[in-house]
Amino acid sequence: MDERIEDDHVGDLMMTVTNNTPHRKTQSYSQQLGIPPIQRPNTGRKHSLDEGGIPKNIDRFYDDSSDEDLYPYGNFGGFSGRINPVGSTGERTEQLGDFLEGHSSDSSGEIRRTSLPEFIASGGGKGIFKVPIRSTIHPGQPPGLELRPHPFRETQVGGFLRTIACTETQLWAGQESGVRFWNFTDIYAPGCGVGGKARRGDEEAAPFYESAPTVPTTCLVVDAGNRLIWTGHKDGKVRSWKMDQPLDGNPFREGLSWHAHRGPVLSMVMSSYGDLWTGGEGGVIKIWPWESIEKSLSLTLEERHMAALLVERSYIDLKSQVTVNGVCSISGSDVKYLLLDNTRAKVWSAGQLSFALWDARTRELLKVFNVDGQIENRVDSSPWQDSSVEDEMKIKFVSTSKKEKSQSSISFLQRSRNALMGAADAVRRVAAKGSFGEEKRTEALVLTIDGMIWTGCSNGLIVQWDGNGNRLQDFHHHFSSVQCFCTFGASLWVGYVSGTIQVFDLEGKLLGGWVAHNSPVIKMAVGAGYVFSLANHGGIRGWSIKSPSPLDNLVRSELASKELQYRRLENVKILTGTWNVGQGRASHDSLISWLGSAATDIGIVVVGLQEVEMGAGFLAMSAAKETVGLEGSSIGQWWLDTIGKTLDEGSTFERVGSRQLAGLLIAVWVRNSLTPYVGDVDAAAVPCGFGRAIGNKGAVGLRMRVHDRIMCFVNCHLAAHLDAVNRRNADFDHIYRTMIFTRTNTAAVAVSSATQLLRATNPVSAHSEDGRPELSEADMVVFLGDFNYRLHGISYDEARDFVSQRCFDWLRERDQLRAEMKAGKVFQGMREGIIRFPPTYKFERHQAGLGGYDSSEKKRIPAWCDRILYRDSRSASVSECSLECPVVSSIFQYEACMDVTDSDHKPVRCIYCVDIAHVDESIKRQEFGEIMRSNERIRSMLEELNDVPETIVSTNNIILQNQDTSILRITNKSTKEAMFEVICVGQSTVKEDGQASEHVPRGSFGFPRWLEVTPAAGIIKPGQISEVSVHHEEFHALEEFVDGVPQNWWCEDTRDKEVILVVNVRGSYTIYRKCHRIRVRHCFPSKTLRIDSKSSDSRRFQGNVLHRADFRQLNSSCDVANDLRSLQSP
Repeated sequence: MDERIEDDHVGDLMMTVTNNTPHRKTQSYSQQLGIPPIQRPNTGRKHSLDEGGIPKNIDRFYDDSSDEDLYPYGNFGGFSGRINPVGSTGERTEQLGDFLEGHSSDSSGEIRRTSLPEFIASGGGKGIFKVPIRSTIHPGQPPGLELRPHPFRETQVGGFLRTIACTETQLWAGQESGVRFWNFTDIYAPGCGVGGKARRGDEEAAPFYESAPTVPTTCLVVDAGNRLIWTGHKDGKVRSWKMDQPLDGNPFREGLSWHAHRGPVLSMVMSSYGDLWTGGEGGVIKIWPWESIEKSLSLTLEERHMAALLVERSYIDLKSQVTVNGVCSISGSDVKYLLLDNTRAKVWSAGQLSFALWDARTRELLKVFNVDGQIENRVDSSPWQDSSVEDEMKIKFVSTSKKEKSQSSISFLQRSRNALMGAADAVRRVAAKGSFGEEKRTEALVLTIDGMIWTGCSNGLIVQWDGNGNRLQDFHHHFSSVQCFCTFGASLWVGYVSGTIQVFDLEGKLLGGWVAHNSPVIKMAVGAGYVFSLANHGGIRGWSIKSPSPLDNLVRSELASKELQYRRLENVKILTGTWNVGQGRASHDSLISWLGSAATDIGIVVVGLQEVEMGAGFLAMSAAKETVGLEGSSIGQWWLDTIGKTLDEGSTFERVGSRQLAGLLIAVWVRNSLTPYVGDVDAAAVPCGFGRAIGNKGAVGLRMRVHDRIMCFVNCHLAAHLDAVNRRNADFDHIYRTMIFTRTNTAAVAVSSATQLLRATNPVSAHSEDGRPELSEADMVVFLGDFNYRLHGISYDEARDFVSQRCFDWLRERDQLRAEMKAGKVFQGMREGIIRFPPTYKFERHQAGLGGYDSSEKKRIPAWCDRILYRDSRSASVSECSLECPVVSSIFQYEACMDVTDSDHKPVRCIYCVDIAHVDESIKRQEFGEIMRSNERIRSMLEELNDVPETIVSTNNIILQNQDTSILRITNKSTKEAMFEVICVGQSTVKEDGQASEHVPRGSFGFPRWLEVTPAAGIIKPGQISEVSVHHEEFHALEEFVDGVPQNWWCEDTRDKEVILVVNVRGSYTIYRKCHRIRVRHCFPSKTLRIDSKSSDSRRFQGNVLHRADFRQLNSSCDVANDLRSLQSP
């Protein structure tokens, strides 16, 4: 065709590159099964090439005697169903019988194998062509609890999980449509399965409870003191949720809520004094005093509006307080992170390149410094301070623009040019600003029990800081961006954008690491003895808090022994078709002949087209569109719609993905009954024409998960011409190594809100390890297309003569592709069915029969240009379908549609019968729970690790007057490190008769403002003593803020006050703890302490006498709160 673009001028260069490729050793990984040869046909019989039809029994002309690398794999091509291994031998025998019933058998009872013999290329099984390692239980990671198995992305539109947090009894998750929670008592329970009550994507998740719909949740804080969950949202609201929700099956609703920010609430934390701090856009930080929140929580449901208004107007705007004469002391960047340092009662706020340190009690700014630890004196203006200023500027801008428009004599084109140039300059400036310090961007913060602060950067760097904001040391153990932290005891967990989790000790020593998810780890939380990790795709896994440890190997071994209980086998038929349409359009009959007639019992249909459009102008426009992320054309859409009608799209099939690059088009349709098991469709395109820039040659691909296994389909159009073998080999190598999959355009629009959570991107794919191509990580790869390999060493007349005699075995010996595959130079390790159909190129259009081969002056030699190849999970050591070899395929049909005459190529189709082994995560979770509960060795190891160190606290009664300080001593009497934390579980005022009123906790067990406890957490070495200062701070007045401005000063209540402190002590890796109660009373100097000496209540004060610690072993703060309710004060 005149308009086709052939990149011949780069041929010499490509030949030079590929000729220098080192020769690979020729070998085959096929297994010779010794099938009996089929009798050679009578080659003396002549067949006219002008016959109008092709014999339907063309297979009888096939001779395989010269094929050295055949693998007639014995898979049962006719089976379509599911095998569920069960426990008893009898049941397994019955299942096997049902399996065999789906296969034909001859009179002798032997199963007739319907799969076709295959040719296997050399060079597979090594390097980038080695199949990915799969196993029952991944040997490189601890056994994980699949709380919520990886859901398909398509099922999560509008419901992606964004963040998680744990209470003592629940795991809460913030999502795009509200919140949900799991009770820890249900974490081993099975899911409802497909067709159950759960929404798509949660069929195998443990039972959970979901809220009524809200706008997307951005952050989440646990308030254990009041048994509330506080969430920040995209609409700028803060909402509260009760932990104790009625479990009646109906969506639960929010409690107190108010509008906190003009933009989204980006971060949130509760301070050591119970105040709620929120961070927003433009450097805005607001404090919501606990006193106002407490008043609002006490109001009834009917007074909810009044309650919201009461809190909404009580905020303290920290940015306004540190702004003087329009100059702000802190950064104007978004406050993406807030961190509580409860050890010293401080709060850290952070943007991506700077930090600010605040006093949680006085709310004063202590320090501003950058990511390098250098103190900053900021002079940022504060345009966010007053919305009226912004509105006024907008009005002035609009009015000025109108005035200029009316007065200016500049032409419209000139103004447009100026606007475009200005926009381009703005883009350049923003790009330059964004790239500055990119590698230093802060992505996560955490406080460890020893009082150190750790920050993670976008380049994988981990930085340790002391509590005063001094940078101490750096650690770099991974190449990709840090996404989140989690700490428990003496360990620090780090989640990366690559899906990896690493565990460190508090000195920064790497203890272990593993690939936890095939997607970025965006959040982690500790609860019920697990560190739960949330992946960007929405999956949640639980890892033992003791990992890595010998316990992992024991659990892994026990779980692997239960494989038959949770392994499932599926069978899917896949129809793949390729056609070089030569810029033409197909008739309905042609599409029926090619696809419709073969799609009767097919589960997945994959179609690859070449030369949909090939004009020079179209190719240039396509390349330009690709640079800005656009693709597709009207003709490409016509093909999609027409094929969809052929397949009865909507009623029978659903198109799940497509990708077009210039003249290349690939699309996948899935039968409706199979769609619940297919998803995560990604697309890719690799141009190979004109210096790897134009899509006249190249490849487009689609990747998807089918029954939790990764399948890739790649449509190629390689370099043309007989002598361009090396260029074709180079094209394949380039495609295989560089194809990177991204979300398809249709999916990208739907999930764009979820991607906002992924704060850092990395050029290294999260799916590839050690630089391996993404295609190497797939369980099955299918290449289809116009590969353009020709027949060599044969003339046009000889080729036509062999075709006329159906001597395809001799023609195969002249096939360039077969020779290159046999030499291990291309499509290494891939398989192809033995060709039993005539060459598919080149034909005269609309001329039927074999007489339609090219009769022009060029007389192009007939060739098998159009091919379909594949690679599954089989290797030299494993060939049967199992969890170690999860995808095993056989070829059920491989043929060309010779009656189609709409193009100079004939369409080709191949039907695969694919066995897929996968895990029923719901059943596996049950087995996991049974192992953890009943295995004596595991229980014994857990009990050994759950020992709480023996400690002694110096007193259980403290009396303070103004400015008094009492020292609380905690002694570690054991041989192990002890971790301690001091919280305030309740406060009250003392009445005139000496009786204390009911003790009420502040937010998140915070301290009252008149009490300072430092350090409130720490580590005690064996045999050492830790001293905790309990200090009364004079606090005579309380400011009341309205709309961020102080309005009133209330005198402090001069009545005596009393609080109950609890010292929680635990070991480095224990979920249990011992709790010691300490009663602290503040007495004004003018009053005397009334003591009832006759009382026998052991909880009463006995003057200022110090008593030995009164230890009780409690499992959670819930036990403390429950015990507090029964506490009677004097």
